Amino acid sequence: MEIRRTDLSEPEVIALLELHHDEMEAFSPPGTCHVLDLSGLKQPDIDVFAAWEGDQLLSIGALRSHDDFGEIKSMRAHPKARGNGAGKAMLTHLIEHARQLDLSEIKLETGSGDVFEAAVALYKSFGFEPCGSFAGYQPGEFNKLYSLSI
Repeated sequence: MEIRRTDLSEPEVIALLELHHDEMEAFSPPGTCHVLDLSGLKQPDIDVFAAWEGDQLLSIGALRSHDDFGEIKSMRAHPKARGNGAGKAMLTHLIEHARQLDLSEIKLETGSGDVFEAAVALYKSFGFEPCGSFAGYQPGEFNKLYSLSI
């Protein structure tokens, strides 16, 4: 598996991001979805990565840099790559990238329910813990916020 920065031009990456965006919109109550579309990810404060095995896309993930922490965005394993460690490898990579940027904490916002259970379990297995509001996000019945000191 090779994880490398993407400029968001690869058709496979675009298709997976569109799938991710559509699913997050479909499984989130109105007003609770904070997923970024392709143009939202093309910001100077966001680094986007893709994990590949040859020409097969395995997962994507992004890290937004804030003044004193990093924020995970758009973490998603390809449906055909679920269960093979691609999500864990991407999360490990994003944490290491945050360390290289001298960030001391990583935060994320996610949802609740069946669609989100695997991701939440992955984050918790890395030591992420519930946290309070950040970057305009508010915890709620659906929206869950997590942080990890690194």
